[in-house]
Amino acid sequence: MAGTTERADHIPGSVVRGDDPYHLTPEGIKDPPTGWKSSIKHLGPGLILSASIVGSGELIATTALGAQAGFVILWMVIFSTLVKVAVQIELARWTISTGQPALTGYNKVPPKIGPVGWVNILWSVMALSKILQIGGIVGGVAVACSILFPIGGDPLGFGSLVFWTVIVAASSIALLYSNRYTLIERGAVFLVVIFSFITIAIALGLPFTPFAYGTSDIVGGLQFAIPAGALGAAIAMFGITGVGADELTFYTYWCVEKGYARYVGPNDGSEEWAARAKGWIRVMYKDAFLSWIIYTFGTLAFFIMGAAVLNPQGLAPEGNEMITTLSRIYTDVLGDWASTLFLVGAIAVLGSTLWASLPSWARMYTNLLSTVGVLDWQDTVTRMKYIRIFTIILPILWGGAYLFIQSPVIMVQIGGVMTGIFLLAAVVAVWYLRNTETDPRLHGSGFFNALLIVSSIAITLLGVYTAVSVF
Repeated sequence: MAGTTERADHIPGSVVRGDDPYHLTPEGIKDPPTGWKSSIKHLGPGLILSASIVGSGELIATTALGAQAGFVILWMVIFSTLVKVAVQIELARWTISTGQPALTGYNKVPPKIGPVGWVNILWSVMALSKILQIGGIVGGVAVACSILFPIGGDPLGFGSLVFWTVIVAASSIALLYSNRYTLIERGAVFLVVIFSFITIAIALGLPFTPFAYGTSDIVGGLQFAIPAGALGAAIAMFGITGVGADELTFYTYWCVEKGYARYVGPNDGSEEWAARAKGWIRVMYKDAFLSWIIYTFGTLAFFIMGAAVLNPQGLAPEGNEMITTLSRIYTDVLGDWASTLFLVGAIAVLGSTLWASLPSWARMYTNLLSTVGVLDWQDTVTRMKYIRIFTIILPILWGGAYLFIQSPVIMVQIGGVMTGIFLLAAVVAVWYLRNTETDPRLHGSGFFNALLIVSSIAITLLGVYTAVSVF
């Protein structure tokens, strides 16, 4: 255990642990690795991101969209996973160069209402909708567990669902409060990758089954069209698949806690610092690219399964029957024996989203309180105390939201719509921080900057369209 040191520039009485990744010191500096082989051990934030993304967006929203719209909206799936990556990377670039997490930066964007910036106010609104979205994930895990091991006979009965919802919430609190997150992360990511590969294999094998799709389906799905009846689901999917506003926000926390910013060290204006920062930013590029590969192929596989298996049969995942309907993408292809395989996989995928989201949201809520002066973010002990408090509170709220509404698909789609709207504010914040705080020497290449502009315009247009459609 590293020692603690008093910092005179913080709130009196605050304590900073010597190994706190949010505390940049010359002692924490490390030279960046070069190449993929030496960088692999430094990757990780993107895997946490993938564990979060592959659950609610891919398994629920994307499959539901495929079931509702068929192949015609395939282009939207690809576009939604690709268009947000540049904004994610640019925000992480600012974090690595300053050591500050996203909500600290969001709060700097004028104008402010008292101590709170308008971006953080909008973030708070999105956070409220996310109680529903992650509540839907809790419900999905509870339903899958209840079908496998029903309590009282009826797997979808209220008593069994209450029992498993309490188990899911309590186990999440226990596992994450005990500070065993690394173990959970590795296990969840492993299960997500295995489950995604199985789904990709099935999706690729569908042409040899009664649910075959052909080249014409794929080509038709790449035409830029949205069926009128699928507009709402498409809007929700854009907000929730790939890197959503919440994921690109909490990615910054994991970049810091992986050590990227601490290894760069405080900006002393030297060329050595700039070279070191560029090196660790390149590591972050690799991390973001790897996660993009994982969740993009997972997204496409889930969408194709919904479009090829559920859509022709007129099946749409709804209410507590969501899990049993989604299981048809396995059982209708492989046989009834695959139901258990799907349920275990669904628990792994949705559970990994829950377990990756909980520590992320606990950090973001704590950071929000620090921006209004409730606590000193740099005080290691106080920060961890509040993170643990939210680790207890959030699963209870999520589980309660599910039991009250009991419609996981609708709950997830509401969160997706609000995420799409908040992406507008995230883009504004990213450009503000880039122009005011990111060292110009660290700006991306001409190609990356062009991609950032295209991504920002696309997110803005679709965000405005989402807001107009909803309100």
